[in-house]
Amino acid sequence: MLTPLDAYDLKLLALVQQDARLPQGELGRQVHLSAAAVNRRLKRMADEGVIERHAAIVNPDAVGCELTVIVEVEVESERADLLDAMKRGFQACPQVQQCYYVAGECDFVLIFAVRGMAEYTRLTRELFFENSNVKRFKTLVAMSRVKVGLTVPVDEASQGTGA
Repeated sequence: MLTPLDAYDLKLLALVQQDARLPQGELGRQVHLSAAAVNRRLKRMADEGVIERHAAIVNPDAVGCELTVIVEVEVESERADLLDAMKRGFQACPQVQQCYYVAGECDFVLIFAVRGMAEYTRLTRELFFENSNVKRFKTLVAMSRVKVGLTVPVDEASQGTGA
C-alpha cells in the first residue's frame, strides 16, 4: 500500500526528477524541511516504488547512437506465453530504450537508440524476422529529437489533490 503523497513529497519528486544529485540539505531548503525529513521521505518513496531508480541521462550522439527509431509491431497471436516471450526479448535488447504494449492498430511500440541503419537492420532480423509471432512491423526514423524525457508531472493538480 502506497503512502499518500503530500505537497512536500510532490515538490521533492519534481526536484529530484530535474537533478537527482541535489544534496538533501539543498532539497530541504527548497521545500522547507530538514535534511533528515527529506531523507526519510525519499527513502520511503524509493521503498514504495514511487521512485523507481536514479540514473544519468546520456546524450545518445555522444556515445555514437545517432539514430532514433520508433517501431510499431503487430503480432500474429496474442497468447499470453507468446506475448511474454516477446516482452522478455525486447527487455533484453539494450538498444530498446522504451517498449510499450499498446491497444490500437499495433501491439507494441518500441523506441530504439542505434549506431546506424546497419545496426537497426541486424536488430530487425533478430527481433522481428526470426520471431514467428511478428506479423508485421513499421519503422519510423526520427529526423530530430524535439523532446525526450521521462519526467512525470507531479504537481498537486495532477494528483487530484489540488484546486
